[in-house]
Amino acid sequence: MEPEPAITKILSRPRPQSPNIQIYRPQLTSVLSIANRMTGVVLSLAAVGLVLWLSAAAAGPEAYGAVRGVIASWPGQVVLLGCTFAFFLHLCGGIRHLFWDTVRGFELRSIYMSGWAVVAASVILTMAAWIASLFLAK
Repeated sequence: MEPEPAITKILSRPRPQSPNIQIYRPQLTSVLSIANRMTGVVLSLAAVGLVLWLSAAAAGPEAYGAVRGVIASWPGQVVLLGCTFAFFLHLCGGIRHLFWDTVRGFELRSIYMSGWAVVAASVILTMAAWIASLFLAK
């Protein structure tokens, strides 16, 4: 049994292709969505680092001193800064999603305003945490 000519015509059409990545312009919403997933992974790895740090503290002064030396080095400080920013970006993005759960803020203008607010709040909170840590370290 032969298919009908209309079905044959539909089946023979080329399937649509997704946008070429070279001409696609990422939007704030997609970038923040991907960043939220990435910060979740970073925070999971940071939790392992936190457990190692606490284990070293429980193991004694030698182990703690070694871990403290790694954390105090400039690469360690860069990692801590990244983890701090990841924490606040994930936190602020989660608060944004909680607000969306109330079925508010879905207008395009509100979505972009809250997106930029998440980015700004993350930067400000990261800076505030690091400034506070400098004062508490003295």
